[in-house]
Amino acid sequence: MASVPPALPPSVLVVGAGGREHALVRALLASPAAPRVAAAPGNAGIAAEVPCFPVAVDDVPGLVALVRREGFAFVVVGPEVPLALGLADALRAAGIPVYGPGADGARLEASKIFTKEILLRHRIPTAAAAFFDAVEPALAYLRARPLPIVIKADGLAAGKGVVVATTADEAAAAVRGMLADGRFGAAGQRILIEDCLVGEETSILVVVAGRDYLILPTSQDHKRVGDGDTGPNTGGMGTYSPAEVVTPALLARIDAEIVGPSVAAIAAEGIDYRGTLFIGIMLTADGPRVIEYNARFGDPETQVVLPRVGNDVLALLWAASHGSLAGHRLIERPGHALCVVIAARGYPDAFPRGDAITLPETLPPGTGILHAGTARDAAGRLVTAGGRVLGVVAVAADLRAAADAAYATCARIGCASKYYRRDIGARQLQRG
Repeated sequence: MASVPPALPPSVLVVGAGGREHALVRALLASPAAPRVAAAPGNAGIAAEVPCFPVAVDDVPGLVALVRREGFAFVVVGPEVPLALGLADALRAAGIPVYGPGADGARLEASKIFTKEILLRHRIPTAAAAFFDAVEPALAYLRARPLPIVIKADGLAAGKGVVVATTADEAAAAVRGMLADGRFGAAGQRILIEDCLVGEETSILVVVAGRDYLILPTSQDHKRVGDGDTGPNTGGMGTYSPAEVVTPALLARIDAEIVGPSVAAIAAEGIDYRGTLFIGIMLTADGPRVIEYNARFGDPETQVVLPRVGNDVLALLWAASHGSLAGHRLIERPGHALCVVIAARGYPDAFPRGDAITLPETLPPGTGILHAGTARDAAGRLVTAGGRVLGVVAVAADLRAAADAAYATCARIGCASKYYRRDIGARQLQRG
């Protein structure tokens, strides 16, 4: 049941260790309520701004104990893994307000088949699909479908369990790799095969409080590792906001055909959803179609969306955690934001760790560096500790100025294994 939220919390714990969490920390620190903010486990960049506690995101009992011990009044959960493990449920059972869905809502991300069944059952626009747990029936289905075709592992695979196959051999290899060879372990024991949607993607982030919702500024991600959208899918190599391809008229259509029906469908399934619903949408010639739901803020979409939100982010998330967004309307800041992800060369496959990072002492106006996969080594040096290392975010009056500032900063960051795409935002810049 929705309740009137009490006064804003004096303290907040952000769960997670990536660029998304660094963006959340900064947004919460900017609240006029001036809350005490901390993170678990955080990273080297977050630790330079707020206290960090070395509790892993999948340690649900440890996180609950941390919140109780340190007296945090509110918890904001960043990544999908703790949500799928029931962290929000455990916190609510302990009487601790939390922004993030329970395990039932997290299934929207933890099981692509669960989501597709809801989409089809509630007639929300999406691609035709079928589900399999054995190789031969899956191969038979492939032979009857057009190419390209999309093969997805059902469960969580860190953003890598999706293959867009352009040939029959590639599709068959993906099916065998998941179902027969266990490429994604338990996550790939069941697979979803769906028709490939063609068009331009956009990411819609929605703050949901039961049947209430508020759509945040639009953005567009760049999933593939290489320039020109080439190479394997990653967790995201960069993003920008707003996505101007989503005109006001198109956003109204997306709201009417997808966002509103999605929120209603989730509630109709008996899920009391209090958190971010990330809707990946393909803008096809036949209209917008849902690619996926995620049960949390997107990464790296959050890095460009939150700087364009004029609301007090703490007040917005606090209200959602109590089941009502009454009185809250989006305040969208003007301008454009662009994020370039600096990765370790070799990502999303094998990549080095422990490479020293040097950051510029000064940054262009409106530019910031968010940490993702960083740590301090025994000598105290800033080093790489993940595939996606940093996010360079620039906010400017127009997208070209934001891109120029972000890329100028990327060039000044020192790291032996540094790699980044050179074309973030290119599609929109070419349209302009």
